[in-house]
Amino acid sequence: MVQSLNSGSNKIASERMRRKSEARRLDILRAAARVFRRSGVAAAGMREIAEEADLSPGNLYYYFAGKDELLFFCQDRTVDRMLEAAEAARASTMPVADQLRAVIRAHLHYTLEELEGATAHLEIDMLADDLRRTIIEKRDKYEHAVRALIAKGVKRGEFAPCDAALVARAMLGALNWTSRWYRPEGAQSVAAIAEGLADYLVRGVAAAAPAKTAPVRAVSGGRK
Repeated sequence: MVQSLNSGSNKIASERMRRKSEARRLDILRAAARVFRRSGVAAAGMREIAEEADLSPGNLYYYFAGKDELLFFCQDRTVDRMLEAAEAARASTMPVADQLRAVIRAHLHYTLEELEGATAHLEIDMLADDLRRTIIEKRDKYEHAVRALIAKGVKRGEFAPCDAALVARAMLGALNWTSRWYRPEGAQSVAAIAEGLADYLVRGVAAAAPAKTAPVRAVSGGRK
């Protein structure tokens, strides 16, 4: 019994430490995002990131072995969250248009708000081959989830007939490009940008409403 209690306590402590480490790594990632925005991903150095995160270089290397690992954590975490959002939307009972809007809002939240508009999640070519393959596989899975939503909307008559793969790629390209121009100090919040883009992109694929016809007036018959 005592051993069982100790095992439970150890699991709780281990989970608490894991969450604390995850939160610290995310704080470092936000600091790195600010450095990437100032200096560019290629030019940013680990020492500069450590200073931004208020850490010594040694402490930074405790969390990330190098910029490669930091970029991978950024991309892997972001895509995982977007996949979760796509699955939650697909499993909901909302109209497909609302499901797609939810995915778009989540996409921009995770790529702009959590990382303050970092372009790090786009820098796939800077990763080592094995890490790059992992991210590409997950991104392909996410693209297929968005494509499936669009195809479902077409099938249900909510969306106009279209090439779902082409439309999904166009939408994702537009969403990803926001990280190139978004600035946290800009006039619009991430939420406002997400709502605006969700409305614009979903309206672009919406099926046209049936044309309204004028009511037919009854013609009275008979002789005068």
